[in-house]
Amino acid sequence: MSGGRDDPGRDRDMALEDDFPSDCVICQKHRGLFIVPGGAIYQDDLIYAGHAHTRENQKTAYLGYLMVETKRHAPGLGDLTQEESQAVAWQASRLARALMEVEGAEHIYAFVIGDGVPHFHMHVVPRYPGAPREYWGPRVDDWPEAPRGGREAIEAVCDRVRAALTGHTWRVVTQSRLGRHREPGQG
Repeated sequence: MSGGRDDPGRDRDMALEDDFPSDCVICQKHRGLFIVPGGAIYQDDLIYAGHAHTRENQKTAYLGYLMVETKRHAPGLGDLTQEESQAVAWQASRLARALMEVEGAEHIYAFVIGDGVPHFHMHVVPRYPGAPREYWGPRVDDWPEAPRGGREAIEAVCDRVRAALTGHTWRVVTQSRLGRHREPGQG
């Protein structure tokens, strides 16, 4: 049983607990204090990736709007370790490819703002065909005709992206996007 007095992971878990500020909404999510629709698309010891939840007073969210967050409470991009930085970048790239493949996105935005929640999180946001130019970039989710959905639609997107990540053929995507063959991990 985990967490007992003689459990070697106990000290690590207690240290992690101490690293989570009680008022940080992302830390609260990682501690399981609330659940977001679709759950974790991917997570390991360093990062968590999932769908953005609906905003306060809204019943729907921009579909495919994903977040990559560090598990450790790190306020911003400059606070990440090399290992965290590499994990965030690799996962953002994988999510971008999956969104293009299974959701039909024509472009993916990745950005870090960090003003509202002082816990590192990268936005990975699809731009869908037909989005007017004035809604490109960080305003893409302001597009009135953007694909939106509630819990069930968010969960369906997460299921498709998760399936694409687990069964993804990187070679096919790389060939079609770059016009030449390249194995994963090659420069």
